[in-house]
Amino acid sequence: MAERTTNDEVLSRSELADYLSELSRRFDEGESGVDVPVGNKTVSLGNSEDVSVSVDVVERSSRLRGDRETVTVTMSWKPDS
Repeated sequence: MAERTTNDEVLSRSELADYLSELSRRFDEGESGVDVPVGNKTVSLGNSEDVSVSVDVVERSSRLRGDRETVTVTMSWKPDS
């Protein structure tokens, strides 16, 4: 069974940098796992030494809607037992 927690919001560049820095710190310091802030909730995830990372960048040009750029970072791992 999969459980998903999602949050969509608009952040300033500075707020985004702060969020990513905090997330990075939590991954670096989390010995037994990592607590990921998602909106007004925190999700506790198991720890693993190796993490698979995928980065996807999409650049779209549209005369009607204007240009749009998207960066998606996906991380996945099997928690250590």
